[in-house]
Amino acid sequence: MTEQRLGILGGMGPQATQVFYQRILDMTDATRDQEHVPTLIWSDTQIPDRTAAILGGDAEGCYQRLLAGARLLERGGCTVLAIPCNTSHYFADRLQSELSTLRLVHMVRETASAMAQSGCRRVGVLATDGTVRTGVYQRECEALGLTCVPLPEAVQKLVMSIIYDEIKRGETGSREKFALIDRCLRRDLGCDGAILGCTELSVYRSYHGLPEYYLDAMDVLARGCIAACGYPLRLV
Repeated sequence: MTEQRLGILGGMGPQATQVFYQRILDMTDATRDQEHVPTLIWSDTQIPDRTAAILGGDAEGCYQRLLAGARLLERGGCTVLAIPCNTSHYFADRLQSELSTLRLVHMVRETASAMAQSGCRRVGVLATDGTVRTGVYQRECEALGLTCVPLPEAVQKLVMSIIYDEIKRGETGSREKFALIDRCLRRDLGCDGAILGCTELSVYRSYHGLPEYYLDAMDVLARGCIAACGYPLRLV
């Protein structure tokens, strides 16, 4: 039997990559080194900003950089691929079609499935403009009977500000801004659940904690990768 090896294509951003790997460690039911998932991490910080590339016209250049990183991990013997960046999943199916032995755990698809299983039906998605405008989550959620409720423009700007002006700059993120987002989701839009659809927001959650109302796509990806590699999950 081939040893399963996890490849993490990260750097989008680097802090989110670090947090993701820590979650892999925390969620694996292991008591010694040898019981953890063998992992290669390629934190390619030079991948173009996904939102800017997709919305600004250089999507192909961004894709080719992602493909090069995935192939590097494939040559390194990885069998399972994690990309802890939601926006990059705009390219996910195309990327998978060009890999021969590396299986991508589809972060967005797995998260939509987990949200559907939770019983939520009216869902808010907190994500970058690139993720929102390309409909990455909307397609996967609506295929499962979920309604993705768009955020008002002013609230979407608050989400982007937390991601780009704060977390990507090494700050912990504004509780005040997030409180306004939370109030909009619950009171104004009537959502019965929300997806943290950007790994910078997963980093925000690691600092501040959030209630179960928020499904963290990074957690879903971590669980999916551990299971795909054949390792047991730690029961919380």
